[in-house]
Amino acid sequence: QVQLVESGGGLVQPGGSLRLSCAASGRDFSIYGMGWYRRAPGKEREMVASIGSSGSTNYVDSVKGRFTISRDNAKNTVYLQMNSLKPEDTAVYYCNAWRLLMTYWGQGTQVTVSS
Repeated sequence: QVQLVESGGGLVQPGGSLRLSCAASGRDFSIYGMGWYRRAPGKEREMVASIGSSGSTNYVDSVKGRFTISRDNAKNTVYLQMNSLKPEDTAVYYCNAWRLLMTYWGQGTQVTVSS
């Protein structure tokens, strides 16, 4: 069992930055793939970024060059550094952990990009 707690969301102006954190409890954090998803109002949930247990990363095209996902296995934490934020990045951001057929979700953190 893995429990995930996100933090770091908030209100930011266009062009600003935020760093989201996701703290995981449970054993063997390093063997889980980790990801960030988001759901904007009226839209389907989409994968934003993911990082495998090996450290390989993947991003949705709309955030490439602006967002960076990283993980600190010693702290059981995954991060999402978001730069050059745009109003269309406004959404609830969710942390996800997966391994084989198991998947776990955090409760989400709101990110609002507005002037």
